[in-house]
Amino acid sequence: MGRVSDAWPGGAPAIGQSARRSRLVTDRDIGLFTEISGDRNPLHYDEEAARATRFGGIVVQGGVTSAILNAVVAEDLPGPGTVFLQVNWSFRAPVRPGDTITGEVTVTGVREDKPITELQTRVLLADGTTVLDGTAVCYTLPLGRG
Repeated sequence: MGRVSDAWPGGAPAIGQSARRSRLVTDRDIGLFTEISGDRNPLHYDEEAARATRFGGIVVQGGVTSAILNAVVAEDLPGPGTVFLQVNWSFRAPVRPGDTITGEVTVTGVREDKPITELQTRVLLADGTTVLDGTAVCYTLPLGRG
């Protein structure tokens, strides 16, 4: 963490700072996301129908793929109390059950007057394939104060 200010009592993130975390995606993730979202698209459940598409098989929901970025910003960088204000993501390749994905964020901008951070974001497969990339703007709430 960088400079401490009224906007960043715990210290501001530094431009160029990065964080990442990885997780294995499973069939259970598809089921849990369906419970939350109601997304029952056959691409996520019907192997025969999914195989006949350009994806060639079952694909996990985009919300499962992007969720790892929620974890990175809330747990690692900028850290606890952080929420997305804006995201601009492009989905580049499918994620399938059994894939390990890694979410990465890199700080590209930090406001000094408000706890707002701009991030370059990306999700990768274990083989280095980019499955999601883009940008995000986050706000970090000062937890445990006032």
